[in-house]
Amino acid sequence: MVTVDSAALGQVLDSVELRVGIARRVALTAGDLLPIPSGSATLVYIVSGALSGHPPLTTGCRLDVDRAAQLVAVDDRPLSAALVSGDAFLTLGRATIALEAEADADLVVVDLEFSASATQLTALLPDPITVMSFDALEPAAAALAGSMGPAGPPSCPVRQGDPVICRMMAQTVLLSVIRAWAANGCAPAGWPSVSKDPFLDRVVEAIHEEPGRDWTVERLASIGAMSRSVFAERFRSAIGRSPADYVTEVRIDAAKRMLAGGRSVSETSRVLGYASDEGFSRAFRRRTGMTPSTWRAAQLTAVPA
Repeated sequence: MVTVDSAALGQVLDSVELRVGIARRVALTAGDLLPIPSGSATLVYIVSGALSGHPPLTTGCRLDVDRAAQLVAVDDRPLSAALVSGDAFLTLGRATIALEAEADADLVVVDLEFSASATQLTALLPDPITVMSFDALEPAAAALAGSMGPAGPPSCPVRQGDPVICRMMAQTVLLSVIRAWAANGCAPAGWPSVSKDPFLDRVVEAIHEEPGRDWTVERLASIGAMSRSVFAERFRSAIGRSPADYVTEVRIDAAKRMLAGGRSVSETSRVLGYASDEGFSRAFRRRTGMTPSTWRAAQLTAVPA
């Protein structure tokens, strides 16, 4: 079984942030299709019934779960073609997929929209991810998933703060799916590696650990044991952006978490290494289209439209 370092897994999970997580309940009868278009990240939890995939779900990781003994083992037999009650399915939208009900099925379908850190996530994860026996591996998250989606009639009033709560619920279930896949032996050897380069991975880890540090190209290059010019070229080739742009992205993602948690704009700016609140506001607005104070207020007092 491939073992994933717990600290590395924690770093991956900490980097995942949703902008939107909208859950809907879908009831299918035998033969019905649930199309999932490319370009859309979607999480499906099977509450009841059985589904097959088009194209067939022949890749993934099959787990044998002994619920009584609480033992999990990776099964090297081909992945079952059918998803059944308690299984979870995640697609990042790289290809069009359709799920067909083999019998009457009750599903929770969550439409996901990631923050800017999605580029790192999509580089780390295969598509799709199928987690069989998710309800046994992550019972609390499975129970949460099973309760998502509108439970009442369409006239049921929407309560204040529902979008924020739904997004947090969706993020909890999503992180649990990724953890179940990675922590139980489904991840490939060497996972997670953002760059497939151990020297660059060391640099990326340092940026995430201390986003507020004064990260010059020279300092980052020294961590990667490279010259400035070689580092800049290798980083851009592997990560897809310049070191400075990546540092800014990590800082803004960290700022969103801090502001949503109630931190002030000034405190967030100071912790993340900005020389002034004005400089922080300009960087934040370029990435999000909003000032930090406006974004913070929207997160803390979200009211559905």
